Amino acid sequence: MEKALNVLVIGGNRYVGKRLVARLLAECHRVTVLNRGSSPPPAGVEHLRADRDDERSLTDALGSRVFDVVVDQVCYTPRQAAIARRVFTGRTRRYVMTSTVEVYEYEDSEALVREEAVDPSTVPVDAALPWDDPAFLEAHYGEGKRQAEAVLAAGPEFASTVVRVAHVLGGDDDFTGRLAHYAERMRTGEPIAVPAANRPATYVYVEEIASFLAWAAGEDFTGPVNAASSGALSTEELCAAVAAHVPGGRAGFRPVEVGEVSPFSFRRFYGMDNARAARLGFTFSEARQWLPRAVAETLGKDD
Repeated sequence: MEKALNVLVIGGNRYVGKRLVARLLAECHRVTVLNRGSSPPPAGVEHLRADRDDERSLTDALGSRVFDVVVDQVCYTPRQAAIARRVFTGRTRRYVMTSTVEVYEYEDSEALVREEAVDPSTVPVDAALPWDDPAFLEAHYGEGKRQAEAVLAAGPEFASTVVRVAHVLGGDDDFTGRLAHYAERMRTGEPIAVPAANRPATYVYVEEIASFLAWAAGEDFTGPVNAASSGALSTEELCAAVAAHVPGGRAGFRPVEVGEVSPFSFRRFYGMDNARAARLGFTFSEARQWLPRAVAETLGKDD
């Protein structure tokens, strides 16, 4: 980034978001965080409190503020995207939405999936669906993100990009409990349920996705971009890294045809191609290089 930017981060109070804020501050950008939380932001950060689902609340909190770029960490539905588009049109030159690999949930290809597999401009939007129902939203997470992307992409007058983030690993503040699931199975000797045909997936290190988002804030490209480290990982590889932190740790797998399986095992391929990011100027690392470090951070070196 060549100049200091005025950046608004929506969300930004945990995990990837707090790392993004730290990077932006380290690069001497002016940072404002907007969320509903009461926890104080880092020193040097302006904190705005608002419910992003409430357009009036959002508008009132922003007042007359304008920004060079907005990074939206918590946009999950087309309704939220529509509110954001209305509120921030004319307030920012660039909108960066954190999306997900789950937008490709209907793809199943052994080849790494490229961005054009899901074109936001062709995705139908149904704002009448019960997006405010937490159970519905959880069950339709990928669809919510897909439709949110479509709303932001509707017309050239709102410059936006959507960052499709792979499964994130690393950090002692990983709140998902997914790696802990494997560690607990190894401690108790319980088998780890995996699909009978278990497919690999691409991942990204938590520190690297924060760096990518900070970098993307200062760029001017639009449209979707995949954010994933190079090299797909299997459940067996993840478990091997986890086993290093469990005394006598050994993974036993139980293939299942139907029913619930472990968090990082998949019946279809979850691999994303990161070539567009490289062409734009950001080269992701190899997943196998950071995997041991990421697992150690999450489980603890002496777990």
